[in-house]
Amino acid sequence: MASVNKVIIVGNLGRDPEIRYMPSGDAIANIAVATSYRSKDRNTGEQKELTEWHRISFFGRLAEIVGQYLKKGSSVYVEGRLQTRKYTDKDGVEKYATDIIAEQMQMLGGRQGMGEGGGMDDGGYGGGGGYEAAPQQRQAPAPRPQMAAPAPAPRPAPRPAPNFSDMDDDIPF
Repeated sequence: MASVNKVIIVGNLGRDPEIRYMPSGDAIANIAVATSYRSKDRNTGEQKELTEWHRISFFGRLAEIVGQYLKKGSSVYVEGRLQTRKYTDKDGVEKYATDIIAEQMQMLGGRQGMGEGGGMDDGGYGGGGGYEAAPQQRQAPAPRPQMAAPAPAPRPAPRPAPNFSDMDDDIPF
């Protein structure tokens, strides 16, 4: 049976990203993102806003981008997967924590929350707009050896314009 482990979070950073580096030199970034849910209290009828905090971890180039461009208050869209880990606290009690391992990230809100020199007005990076954790999807193509420019290909003959006058008017919608 197939299964899916996918999370989408849209929210705001509650603090600046924490960046660390592994012995291999790869970056790890951790952020806390707040999302809000509004509901009406059944007894009083007043609106309530509930805030949920999500721990999100980024790895590699994606972690470097997070450290460079995001700060407290930044709006962000993150796609990833849930991962639960088991640890022992300082009192020797075993505990569990569920984190989001980010696979894609997009900054929202334009220049807000990016500081000086961000240089982006749509939250995107270059022309792509989003960031993905999988480096093989973002690699530049291999450089081609320089060769003489090929001769231009001949143009195909123009096609006649289609004749729609013989079509029925029985459109099914």
